[in-house]
Amino acid sequence: MTKNVAKNIVVIGAGPGGYVCAIRAAQLGHSVTVIDEMSRPGGTCLNMGCIPSKNLLHATHEYQKVLHDLPKFGIEAKQVTVDMYKMHAQKNQVINELGQGIQFLFKKNNIRFVNAKAELINKNQVKAASEIFNADAIVIATGSLPRAIENIAINETAVLSSKGLLELDQVPKSLAIIGGGYIGLELGSVCMRLGTEVHVIEAMDRIAPGLDSDLSQSLYTALEKQGFNFHMKAKINEVKSTDSGAEFFLEQNGQKQVLNVEKILVSVGRVPNTNSLNLGKIGVEITSQGFIKVDDHLETTCKGIYAIGDVVEGPMLAHKAEEEGVAVAEHLSGIVSHVDYNVIPAVVFTQPEVASVGFTESQLQLSEVPYKVSKFPFSANSRAKAVHEPFGFVKLLCHQESGLVLGTHIIGSCAGAMIAQVAQAMKMRATAEDIVRTCHAHPTYSEAIKEAALGIFSRAIHS
Repeated sequence: MTKNVAKNIVVIGAGPGGYVCAIRAAQLGHSVTVIDEMSRPGGTCLNMGCIPSKNLLHATHEYQKVLHDLPKFGIEAKQVTVDMYKMHAQKNQVINELGQGIQFLFKKNNIRFVNAKAELINKNQVKAASEIFNADAIVIATGSLPRAIENIAINETAVLSSKGLLELDQVPKSLAIIGGGYIGLELGSVCMRLGTEVHVIEAMDRIAPGLDSDLSQSLYTALEKQGFNFHMKAKINEVKSTDSGAEFFLEQNGQKQVLNVEKILVSVGRVPNTNSLNLGKIGVEITSQGFIKVDDHLETTCKGIYAIGDVVEGPMLAHKAEEEGVAVAEHLSGIVSHVDYNVIPAVVFTQPEVASVGFTESQLQLSEVPYKVSKFPFSANSRAKAVHEPFGFVKLLCHQESGLVLGTHIIGSCAGAMIAQVAQAMKMRATAEDIVRTCHAHPTYSEAIKEAALGIFSRAIHS
């Protein structure tokens, strides 16, 4: 491992990819400047995405537990109320504390943070706040923006983006969510738990279509039981503002019906945030989908300029951006580093949680890879039964001959935490037998992973 002479690096964007890249580069001896339009580092993830949404998901889940789950344990709570002002106040406190934590890390690592809009002048210069920053390398980490829908304008009053919904100080009586992906399902869960009538309008035939089909169907069943109203293979036309919110035509199976709701959430994915950077003028190529073209080292078509996170192809996930940020910082230091895109977990923080890593069953079928599948239900897991959370399963996919773990899909409580074990196993090229031979503590949810691995050999103990 060789470390090059320290360089001047400018990182544009202080989200998870950008700030992690900056810190790792500073650790390796580089002089680093981070430029971001937001006054607080952390990007969309911290300020208006991952963190506030997970905070409100947890808060409303706790509220539902008090109302519906604690009585199962003989605990009765009377006159339970929700104070939206306090709920938002504690959410904002968490955001502020985490933002201050990033600022502390910048200071600790001698990283300069500039709150301004950045503009690329050439491959070695960035302009921000009337100042020119010289750089030996530039890293673009500007993240993504909500995808717009033609003829449906987001005004953050009746028609909302995820940012607008997270800032509502009153719970809407009714909400229509355009898009059945993970962002819409998570934010819909927040509102539904607080009493909102939630409608999900999805153009495809299943929600969260990127998930393994078994997970998608099970999540649909669970959320429908909780109160979600799903309109599949449907679309919205002619949205109109009304005194009480919004009115629109819902088209489904050739039929149209009028729906009136208080709020509409547009949640049809995100697009790379690159328009203001002058990329074309300096030779940085963009794909037809709007992503920045990069090579195996995440270097763009303009030598010395790199791109990471949501602006390049791949899942738009904070942890994927972080991995890419570290890889670029280490590459610029002469360290061999890469991102294994086959082992990037994804989590949907609904209740039940959904977590996935590796190949889905349909992907293996399309690629004609011989595989074995094993599913173990949480209804047969002692910890899940003990805490009255028996819904869900672990689905393990392994190579038919070698037993190599090819993918794992979990729906149930703690799925997001459990997936890390399998991701690590896959990274180390573990087999089902390796998982079987690993002792799992009892009683824990993770025993379901071992039982699923045993099922590959038709040896599951508890099913």
